[in-house]
Amino acid sequence: MIVSVLLFAVGLVLLIKGGDWFVDGATGIARRFNLPDIVVGATVVSIGTTLPEVMVSATGAMLGQGSMAYGNAIGSIICNTALIAAISVAVNPGPVNTKSMKMPVVFFFGSAAIYCVAAYIMGRFTRPMGLIMLVIFVVYLVMTVRQGMKNPDAVEVEVEEVEEGEKPKTLLQDLFWLVLGAALIAVGADLLVEHGTVIARGLGVPETVIALTFVALGTSLPELVTTITSLKKGHASLGIGNVIGANVFNLVLVSGVAVTLAPFDVPVGNILFGHNASLVMDIPVMLSVMLLLTVPALTTKKLHRWQGIILLCIYAAFCICQFAM
Repeated sequence: MIVSVLLFAVGLVLLIKGGDWFVDGATGIARRFNLPDIVVGATVVSIGTTLPEVMVSATGAMLGQGSMAYGNAIGSIICNTALIAAISVAVNPGPVNTKSMKMPVVFFFGSAAIYCVAAYIMGRFTRPMGLIMLVIFVVYLVMTVRQGMKNPDAVEVEVEEVEEGEKPKTLLQDLFWLVLGAALIAVGADLLVEHGTVIARGLGVPETVIALTFVALGTSLPELVTTITSLKKGHASLGIGNVIGANVFNLVLVSGVAVTLAPFDVPVGNILFGHNASLVMDIPVMLSVMLLLTVPALTTKKLHRWQGIILLCIYAAFCICQFAM
């Protein structure tokens, strides 16, 4: 068990560092082709920060552990919204760019509707559903880039600038960091899934719970770092925009890849009120925290401190319930 805990932690570190290096390498290569920052940020950076979730969910699905893929997607959305975004809102509430928020919010709830049909009506995530999600991902990506090219101020993305005096990397260096980052993400995802499952079984905790909490928090660390960095620079709304975008990616890219590779039934972990806890609590919480974050922001054009405080309370209660059941 101790070895599994250590390797689980190593997997987390490899995921985080691998994602960071992958983004650095991909961004460097993209800039060599003179792509605008808005395009680089909306595609390369956004996909790069979601790669840990993609690899963990895909690996879990391929190993026949659909509960890991399922729990990681839902758990990451809850963590992104009720912990990461909540911290930003509680610390620094203020006006938001509703133009940048409307499109990802519409895509999120549209994709969530398809997700709910699969979970509540079909009881299974099928390959056609996965392919539909991937098509939605491509459409979302194209529309984000088009919106950014027409109106750069309407889409908020963060691309690190080269510091003054810092030598630009060569193409070979960018390729090296890209490949190394991708390799570390793959190894880290494998360690996380394998030893997360061992820990769950050793503690008698359902794999879905481990995925909803520890794995979800670990794979959401890139978004957490982005949000904290944005807060330090006084751009809280930038962090919120990235979180909402990451949530869309979790539904359409993370779930889409996992389900397309290996379809699976809705996993049953804990039982609540005689029903599958994921259907009674996990998915409703995912939808509720997104509604709580976005609806007041879109209607009042600003974020309120009370939203952040309530979201943090919901996240704490959610984690407690997961381990109390």
